[in-house]
Amino acid sequence: MKNKKWISLAAAIVLAVTALPMTAFAAKKDGAEEKLIKVTLNEVAHSIFYAPQYVAIEEGYFAEEGLDLTLVTGFGADKVLTALIAGEADIGFMGAEASIYAYQEGATDPAVNFAQLTQRAGNFLVAREEMQDFKWEDLKGKKVLGGRKGGMPEMVFEYILRKNGLDPQKDLTIDQSIDFGSTAAAFTGDKTADFTVEFEPSATALEKEGAGYVVASLGVDSGYVPYTSYSAKTSYMEKNPEIIQKFTNALQKGMEYVQSHTPEEIAEVIAPQFAETDLDIVTTIVKRYYEQDTWKSDLIFEKESFELLEDILEDAGELNERVSYEDLVTTEYAAKAAEK
Repeated sequence: MKNKKWISLAAAIVLAVTALPMTAFAAKKDGAEEKLIKVTLNEVAHSIFYAPQYVAIEEGYFAEEGLDLTLVTGFGADKVLTALIAGEADIGFMGAEASIYAYQEGATDPAVNFAQLTQRAGNFLVAREEMQDFKWEDLKGKKVLGGRKGGMPEMVFEYILRKNGLDPQKDLTIDQSIDFGSTAAAFTGDKTADFTVEFEPSATALEKEGAGYVVASLGVDSGYVPYTSYSAKTSYMEKNPEIIQKFTNALQKGMEYVQSHTPEEIAEVIAPQFAETDLDIVTTIVKRYYEQDTWKSDLIFEKESFELLEDILEDAGELNERVSYEDLVTTEYAAKAAEK
């Protein structure tokens, strides 16, 4: 990915002249010209929460595997899934609940999850005031800026509330009307809200501004949940198993990097992906995720994790009937990548 602008230009010229399949040419390696296969990845959000993916990009692991990766941010699992179905993306990165919803609606070419990146929720509860001894029951009677109905952030939030004896519909007011990524700005402007649920870097930014204070981690309080995973349409996987394997291999290298390096080293590597954020803030955020065991050591999406996800969907009233793990998850690629 690094310094490959000339590759994309060369590929565009070749395509315009010859209309050949979409491939790019990398610099000569060991005297041989190496073809890079173009792959478009649509991610649900661009967040430090997904550090292993950005390590894989910045360290050139995708290029090492022969892939020329284009990264697009979809801003919401529903939008990522739409891009995947429309063929605008080859691989989607989002909560696996999106693939379940599509399957429930009778998708003829379902999105199958082949790699799980995060094993904890990545958002935090931010309060208007400092609360050293916060307890979840403190939310009774309060207004919270939450996430989109049926999305993982909101469902995990409600899952935690129920675990702590709170009824999400009766014991507090959750505003689910605000677009993904806009809640932090809304929180600073809407003084009627007592709390907001935020991803990074928004949570830390609110603290830096003195506009809010992180009082709880949804990742810690929910326990291990399969929060985000990679999926591709069944037809794409059947036609391109080698691409899926190469993609998974590159991700696995990113996973291994974050397992074997310090938060400071990880932050230094992924900093170019977050050029608008100071390195010290990137480091603070990486450390926060690192210390709560956010990232798996491998990419295998286990059956018990999938079943827990369905439990959460059922609790939220979003699951019509349970879907078979084998229908929407394959561990073939992640298992092979872990063996390398």
